[in-house]
Amino acid sequence: MAVLSRPLRYPFFKHPPQRRTLLLVFGATLLLRALPGNVFHNIFHRDKGKGKAFPADQLKQTLQQMYETDENGRVCLLVPYEGGVQKVPIPSPSDHSSDKDAFPLLSTSTQAKPNLDLAFLRQLRSIICCILFPPAKLWRNKDLGIVLMHSSFLVLRTVLSIMVARLDGRIVRDLVKSDGKGFLKGIVLWFVLAIPSTYTNSMIRHLQSVLHLHLRTRLTRYIHDLYFASYPEARYYQISLEHKLDGIDQYITADVDAWAGSLSGLYGNLLKPTLDIVLFLSQLSRSLGARGTVLLWVNYYITIRILRAVTPAFGRLAAVEARLEGEYRRGVGRVGRESEEVAFYDGGAREKDILTRAYLRLIKHVNSIYKIRIAYEWTEDYVIKYLWSAAGYGLIAVPFLFTRNKRLQSDSPSIIETREAKDNAVAGRTETYISNRRLLLSLADAGGRLMFAYKDMLELAGLTTRLYTLVSTLHNLPQSPEGKISVDDSIEIRNIDVTIPGSNDDTPPLVKDLSFIVRPGEHLMITGSNGVGKTAIARVLAGLWRPTPSSSESESDSGSGSGISLKTSGTSAVYAPQNAHDRHHPSVFVVPQRAYMVVGSLLDQVIYPHTYQEFIKSGRTIDELEDILEKVFLTYLPDREGGWTTRKEWRDVLSGGEKQRMSLARVFYHRPKFAILDECTSAVSSDVEGRMYESLKALGVTLITITLRPSLTKFHKQLLTLNLDSSSSAHWTLSRVGTAEERMEIHREIKSLEEKLADVEGWESRVKELEVLLSAGGISSSAGASSGECS
Repeated sequence: MAVLSRPLRYPFFKHPPQRRTLLLVFGATLLLRALPGNVFHNIFHRDKGKGKAFPADQLKQTLQQMYETDENGRVCLLVPYEGGVQKVPIPSPSDHSSDKDAFPLLSTSTQAKPNLDLAFLRQLRSIICCILFPPAKLWRNKDLGIVLMHSSFLVLRTVLSIMVARLDGRIVRDLVKSDGKGFLKGIVLWFVLAIPSTYTNSMIRHLQSVLHLHLRTRLTRYIHDLYFASYPEARYYQISLEHKLDGIDQYITADVDAWAGSLSGLYGNLLKPTLDIVLFLSQLSRSLGARGTVLLWVNYYITIRILRAVTPAFGRLAAVEARLEGEYRRGVGRVGRESEEVAFYDGGAREKDILTRAYLRLIKHVNSIYKIRIAYEWTEDYVIKYLWSAAGYGLIAVPFLFTRNKRLQSDSPSIIETREAKDNAVAGRTETYISNRRLLLSLADAGGRLMFAYKDMLELAGLTTRLYTLVSTLHNLPQSPEGKISVDDSIEIRNIDVTIPGSNDDTPPLVKDLSFIVRPGEHLMITGSNGVGKTAIARVLAGLWRPTPSSSESESDSGSGSGISLKTSGTSAVYAPQNAHDRHHPSVFVVPQRAYMVVGSLLDQVIYPHTYQEFIKSGRTIDELEDILEKVFLTYLPDREGGWTTRKEWRDVLSGGEKQRMSLARVFYHRPKFAILDECTSAVSSDVEGRMYESLKALGVTLITITLRPSLTKFHKQLLTLNLDSSSSAHWTLSRVGTAEERMEIHREIKSLEEKLADVEGWESRVKELEVLLSAGGISSSAGASSGECS
């Protein structure tokens, strides 16, 4: 600090402190100049493998894989680069359950009114300490190196600003004294200092961008680990179902990016102005004296009070803007996803009206923010630019009007009367004025940026609340369905009520006191009218909905009189085989009603949710996949679409029946013990459907089918029928297919049909009579005209 507080004196390099400072600047500049090609490259690109040229066919095969595991067991993303492939390691998903206590759920009032308060500081601390810079891994965090490097450049920028201000005063002093040699030396030094100054400015902007990108990457990976957690959490399904947190895409994409950019920019906008104020004040205090320093602090305090009084609630406004932006984004995405359905209904005008209203709500809010900012920015500019400038001129005049005049009056007349002394005095005052003025303007700029930073902090508070809400919601979702017990070789539901998650206690269950068991080979068919809860049972079996223990405490004999006497008592639970939802080797596989086509190649559609790497590792072959396509009658697809590695938007390319058959192809590929088929063949013809069912049974897959088609009954051994009762809950009956009761019912139906066939002759004669009547009335009957009976 003492080095910076003393004015520079010529000859410049004869003074060790200044010489050491300048050598340090040049040394740092030369060192950092070499960093982008070496250290920076090693920091940010050290994990990328060296590019290797491949033949075109091998390159295509490698890119089809997309991911692979290297010799260290790390999963690497394969990136095409300059005719080859580079490997970028991807961190494996981490278990963040230990962070749950740091992210309690927010109250509704806190979410609605984010502000600069203790709640904001707690939220920010949780995000920084648990996600960005965990204390346990702090020194292994390479982002910390970026922050330290960014801080070093910010400090260097302030040091260079002071040196430039002093040098500016020296150049003007030599110009007033008509010292040509000193003036030229000052110009040379000016250009010399310009090199580290411009480089420092560029590196500050670069490091801020890099810090923004790294913060966003770390946040995104943390949220992905929580959001895409595999069974039993399935948070990506539960978060909108149980917590009604809409617009997840807006949270994960736009909000995370905006928060990371706001925090990385705010760090520089706070650290550098604060450092500038401290160092600039230390320099100005030597020239302004005690009186000027006190006035400077008074001016700064008044500025803060004025701007704080007129600052709107930018945090709440930013949070509302992000929510409205998410609503508009979801509307645009919905039209893109459902474009065919909208086109069938010719609903373009209606969708346009919906999107226009969403956009106008967003624009109305943004316009209101702009109007609010008019008065704020007018006050801000007036205070920072003009009030600070006027105060600066007054503060600069303090040493000349008071301190310097008194000093000159006390000097000996013989000293000040000489012309040379007068010139030196004028040059000295000019130097002091120019240097102080530059420092004071820089100080005003630093104070202005701190004032601007207050507004940025309010916006950061709003974004922090949204980001914290997402993370805390993900952490506080139920970890696993309650009451699910693993068994060896069966699926059983015992005394549970099937209820909608998040419903009130007064809401009746969809299905009450449900109990059944499915053993290997005991295929179950679930049927019933629409809206009785058939798919809800599949969601319970899949682990998406938590089963609710039945309110009935007595033993149930729900199947009596219907072919099966199923007595259950004891613990209410759902029993499923071991590894029921293991992604690699599932024993239970669910095919939903709506066929899902993943982004990727034709091969990816068959093996989903496996990756190409898992397909290769399993030892399966393309020949096996072709056999699978033959069983689902899709053998023509590879030739029609251009091969197994072809990538298309399969949701639009394949027809409804093709997509449903592709979904069944995944069952043939994974070969689970149990397959839950939720009306997944409604767009497939009955003969093809029957042959696929026979093939699945031949593989040893036990079927649990939800359907309305009676023709599928023959492929099952149990029938679970749901019917609504007076309490709006479904009453269920469980019967065995092929029992005496069922045969009796079939005989009754056959007898009814025979009675109807006996009246065929009478109905045929009646048809002829009607044709004659139509012909007599002048209306030709196509049937009669073709037979010639009316001629």
